[in-house]
Amino acid sequence: MNARVHFYHNTPDRLALAGELVGRALERGRKAAVRLPDAATLKRFDQLLWTHDALSFLPHVAVDSPLAGDTPIVLAAAGADEHWPHADMLFNLADDIPPGFEGFRLLVEIVGQNEAERVPARVRWAAYKQRGCEIKAFDAELRVAL
Repeated sequence: MNARVHFYHNTPDRLALAGELVGRALERGRKAAVRLPDAATLKRFDQLLWTHDALSFLPHVAVDSPLAGDTPIVLAAAGADEHWPHADMLFNLADDIPPGFEGFRLLVEIVGQNEAERVPARVRWAAYKQRGCEIKAFDAELRVAL
């Protein structure tokens, strides 16, 4: 079975949308691996998860934590050791194709509004299409399927 890929285009704030979607996934009992472009962005996303909602907690750790296998949300920077402890959902905010994405039930690509983010997203879309992945697209700002 080919991987399913959901692209969220036209995203005003990629980290905020990732936090929202990861939170919804957790509410439904799903597990999420979040792949961020670099360590600085990972740190910002970690802070966002801690401050996401004053009345809720989104349990998360780094992929290399001893608790990664027991934690529903796992974070890693692209290029780091990305041996994910589970294979439910992978959120990709990096510009390249995540290694091993085919092993996940669902890959979620979050694309911003500027051309610097759109160009690599188009390359990833074409690569996923060429590999026979089932792709769905959504406009993140308008909140509609495309």
